Amino acid sequence: MSAVEAFDAVDVIRAKRDGGVVAEDELRWMIDAFTRGYVSDAQMSSFAMAVLLNGMSRDEIRVMTDAMIASGERMSFAGLGKTTVDKHSTGGVGDKITLPLAPLVASFGVAVPQLSGRGLGHTGGTLDKLESIPGWRASLSNEELTAQLRNVGAVVCAAGSGLAPADKRLYALRDVTGTVEAIPLIASSIMSKKIAEGTSALVLDVKFGSGAFMRDVEKARELARTMVALGTDSGVATTALLTDMNTPLGLAIGNANEVRESAEVLAGGGPADIVELTIALAKEMLALAGQPDADVEAALADGRAMDSWRAMIAAQGGDPDAALPTPNETHTVFAGRSGVVTRLDALPFGIAAWRLGAGRARAEDPVVHAAGIDLHVKPGDAVLEGSPLFTLSADDGARFERALAAVHGAWDIGGSAPANTPLVLERITA
Repeated sequence: MSAVEAFDAVDVIRAKRDGGVVAEDELRWMIDAFTRGYVSDAQMSSFAMAVLLNGMSRDEIRVMTDAMIASGERMSFAGLGKTTVDKHSTGGVGDKITLPLAPLVASFGVAVPQLSGRGLGHTGGTLDKLESIPGWRASLSNEELTAQLRNVGAVVCAAGSGLAPADKRLYALRDVTGTVEAIPLIASSIMSKKIAEGTSALVLDVKFGSGAFMRDVEKARELARTMVALGTDSGVATTALLTDMNTPLGLAIGNANEVRESAEVLAGGGPADIVELTIALAKEMLALAGQPDADVEAALADGRAMDSWRAMIAAQGGDPDAALPTPNETHTVFAGRSGVVTRLDALPFGIAAWRLGAGRARAEDPVVHAAGIDLHVKPGDAVLEGSPLFTLSADDGARFERALAAVHGAWDIGGSAPANTPLVLERITA
């Protein structure tokens, strides 16, 4: 005889549909019953749509996040003997900040457990980038993860299936039911995994603009505040930086070329915007880890961060000295007139890199590690007629036509430099 369920999914759906607040025990049951398969995909889709339309209170979001954490395992680094601090970015075009950031922060004796994902659509995945490095592997056991944190300090690897399985099921539904944009669902999705991961502190890089998940700055700010509150309510020291994603980050968009650019930053060079954001996030992370006066710039300049990178890559089977994949075909676009670059829209360049093979349309698709785009200019740079603007790379020249169609009209050359806009717009705390 089957057990009698404590609540009815239809009652929970109606409560949220009518703009009400779902009681804590009902909401916890809803998530648990969905994870067990008792609540159907159709019912959870209806609930997600009700949340999109009517929102949730701070307490409801906290309860839902906690219930999603409770659906799986919760990791602990209490026995590590090091402070743990993590970073999460909402993603963007050319966003390779995790690569230089994790080893940089680890060079100060802090443990950085970066459980990362793969790219889908125009935003690249951190694991896809690192898999450009010969021999590097993304999958580690919990024992390997802990050992690497103890010995090296930084680890970037795939999240285990045991972390917040309810989120994995709900995420798949949101993607096909038009409910991806619901801020309570985004916040609980991100934070359930990050809190379950066991870190004691977390810095969020919440992006806004054309190449960001949240294009509108006000919605990005709301998301940041919601996630900071969730972390704080769960006992995780959490802050957020609101950062601009209207222009691609750095000069490289892809996989292998983003690894190459990250290594340049760790060697004390690299594009100014990548360096600026890496330093800003590192200082934020180290402040939460009890080192507010850490000289982050010095660690980039004197090689400590690079040593940490090499150890991190080698610990996961990668060869930090190996040649990275190179493309079979390239195509360079040149300036049609002299002037100053006034605009370079992130989203079209992200879509173009995806069409070149750097991203995937379906989760099971492979990525082409050598595919992508190298920018030769950024907004504010002066150009001469006939000088290179950007270069497309692919394994097959037939891909160039659709990539060029994606970036058609995505940049402007004018007579004067655009107004400077800050990369980091705002810092958000509890």
